[in-house]
Amino acid sequence: MSRPLPTIHGISTDAYGPYHVERLDLEFSNGERRRYERLRSRGHGSVMIAALADPDTVLLVREYAAGTHRYELGLPKGRIDAGEGWAEAAGREMREEIGFGAERLTRLRGLTLAPTYMSHEIHLVLAEGLFPERLPGDEPEPLEVQPWRLDALHELILREEFSEGRSIAALFLLREWLRNGRPSP
Repeated sequence: MSRPLPTIHGISTDAYGPYHVERLDLEFSNGERRRYERLRSRGHGSVMIAALADPDTVLLVREYAAGTHRYELGLPKGRIDAGEGWAEAAGREMREEIGFGAERLTRLRGLTLAPTYMSHEIHLVLAEGLFPERLPGDEPEPLEVQPWRLDALHELILREEFSEGRSIAALFLLREWLRNGRPSP
């Protein structure tokens, strides 16, 4: 069933650090009125990179995660800086976090974390044809690069240190994309 989007009668905004909290005055197609809140990022978006060391191996990074106060394994990721597109940001983040550039970058799709109340979307980027090239990054310590075979994802998802939902979803999307053939451009 297709429904029309609710009508937005008003938006008020408060800023908290890197986020804006928007309060939306909505009217639904059945006449019901509600106030919803959503977080809107102040940035330009972000990228998450599935860098293939070979057709069967992806490169993960182990880095400190303040939210869980532990070291987590996940895909390299980072902000899109002003003036960058997703491809430039993915190339820069790879060089900073894993010390590789890529001959080919392909945007697979966007992923959201909590679309019912957050506007943030991250671009999932496939990187192929890796070559060594490092840029200084903004991390407080060097990140540990961990190769992982795609046929061992069932082991990875059971590890306590691999808990980020976006990385889990991204690796399964990548595996299916690679298994079922690449869509034509």
